[in-house]
Amino acid sequence: MAQMMFWEAVRRAHDEEMTNDPLVICMGEDIGVAGGTYKATNGLYAKYGPERVMDTPISENGFTGLAVGASFLGVRPIVEIMSVNFAWLALDQLFNSAAKVRYMSGGQLTAPVVVRSPGGTAHQLGAQHSARMEKVFMGIAGLRVVTPSNPRQAYGLLKSAVRCNDPVFINEHELMYNMKGEVPDGEYFMPLEGSEVAREGRDVTLFGYNISVHWCLAAAEILSKQFGVEAEVIDLYSLSPLDRAGIRASVTKTHRAVIVEEAEAPVGVGSEVMAIINEECFFELDAAPVRVSAENVPIPYNHTLEKAVIPDAGDVVAAVRKMLGK
Repeated sequence: MAQMMFWEAVRRAHDEEMTNDPLVICMGEDIGVAGGTYKATNGLYAKYGPERVMDTPISENGFTGLAVGASFLGVRPIVEIMSVNFAWLALDQLFNSAAKVRYMSGGQLTAPVVVRSPGGTAHQLGAQHSARMEKVFMGIAGLRVVTPSNPRQAYGLLKSAVRCNDPVFINEHELMYNMKGEVPDGEYFMPLEGSEVAREGRDVTLFGYNISVHWCLAAAEILSKQFGVEAEVIDLYSLSPLDRAGIRASVTKTHRAVIVEEAEAPVGVGSEVMAIINEECFFELDAAPVRVSAENVPIPYNHTLEKAVIPDAGDVVAAVRKMLGK
């Protein structure tokens, strides 16, 4: 296992897949000469040239459409949308073309396109640069959605996504690019479906994804050391499809569930996980499931207000203690 940063793991996956298949290309704003806003394509322009590492105009709908069309012909594009906030501009290409073409062509066409985009609330980027859009993408039939919480997942999910014949949206988090973690020395492909048990426990399940997994892990440590509560942490790295069997197995084991997300609660990941729990393991519950999520307001620019809007490990601890009547 090698220690590397999140961005290094993403870059390594790009490099290996481009070496493996000459039809793998990259495109996006500032990914070429500049090496990417978050360094995820650093050095690839010099290695593979402008025909395979394409700096694009500031036109998300245009270059995403170009990538989707190329994928119909067998090219395997990796698109980087600099910020998920700008992905709104490419929704028509993703939702009406990439996600539907296999069905509408009767299986004659596929769209093996990967779209990577960082999102989430970073440090004082304001409401228009702090979107949490995963709940939008996961509601679209025909589009796979994954969201890595560590460098190993970032590496393995991108490699698997490139080789998948379905369109895949990879939801990354802006605060994670300098996070360090272990990545296998050899090639590693992570399944695009499923979840991971990030921490074993018996008393309550904490469900999280990308950055909220780390809040859950921090909360689990506090709960164990200070209150004797052993929380299981489930990393829902695949948001579409969600791992219904994994959700059911953990709730059946602990009989309590807290779903933690950085996004606002309405029509979110937490809502869908709660629906699965209600449909598939209602009679296993010893308490009603609880959501820990952001306040339903535009993200403030002011740092103190921004922190007040976004949940953290302390909020998770408080939710569990309340559930347990403490």
